[in-house]
Amino acid sequence: MTPQETAAHIAAVEADGYTIVENAIELALIDELNETLFRLERDMNIVPAKNSFEGHKTVRIYNLLALAPIFQRIPVHGSVLPVVEGVLDEGCLVSSLSSISIDPGESGQPIHADDQVMPVGKPHAPFVCNSMWALTDFTEENGATRIIPGTHKSDSSPEYGTHYDSIPAEMPKGSVLIWHGSLWHGGGANRSSARRVGIAMNYCAGYIRQQENQQLGIPLDIVKTFEPRLRELCGFGTYRSLIGHIDKKTPAQRLLGEAREFRTIWDS
Repeated sequence: MTPQETAAHIAAVEADGYTIVENAIELALIDELNETLFRLERDMNIVPAKNSFEGHKTVRIYNLLALAPIFQRIPVHGSVLPVVEGVLDEGCLVSSLSSISIDPGESGQPIHADDQVMPVGKPHAPFVCNSMWALTDFTEENGATRIIPGTHKSDSSPEYGTHYDSIPAEMPKGSVLIWHGSLWHGGGANRSSARRVGIAMNYCAGYIRQQENQQLGIPLDIVKTFEPRLRELCGFGTYRSLIGHIDKKTPAQRLLGEAREFRTIWDS
């Protein structure tokens, strides 16, 4: 992605609350991700959670970075991360990484905003920026994410369970939907005969608590295999050379034996 394309996507998120990056994911990567998710679902005997938010016919697999090396390519992907860094900043973190597979017969998810559980007045600057990777085509019939453009500028969050008019974020396989955490949205109903498969790659600002606890959820032996940028995204660095340190050391120094020197904001 060129700097001009990145800037255009960042501007779209600011103006409309969302953007779609088409042809973002390599076909070989899509195939490997689909195969890995199917294997994990089978081997771990994962079934729907059976509640109105997670769905009654939707299979979700959480904490993917702890489950297979292929998922390490997602948070740092060059077609997505630069846009997220532009919406948040380079100190952003992986908030959660999970799969969402909507099976035929699933009803629509209640419209919500991803930051509505946080007690902060609205509208506000983005501190959550999330993305949905389309591992199959996303159509209105098969449950494409439904969005309400412009609602990231609302002074409130949607009332859970209330109907709101929305539009489907249709996109071809290999595309990525990126949105502001205040945007009103929800998974669509799957009225087709095939499964809709996506990966929810969610980010938050470096000063916000992550939705999934990356530091406790991923074994350190696995974190040691991560490239340095992925370690930082998972919270093993610090935000602005201050937030998240351990006795004036980064978590990577303290827990992973990383040798890079760390100077706090006050030492700089």
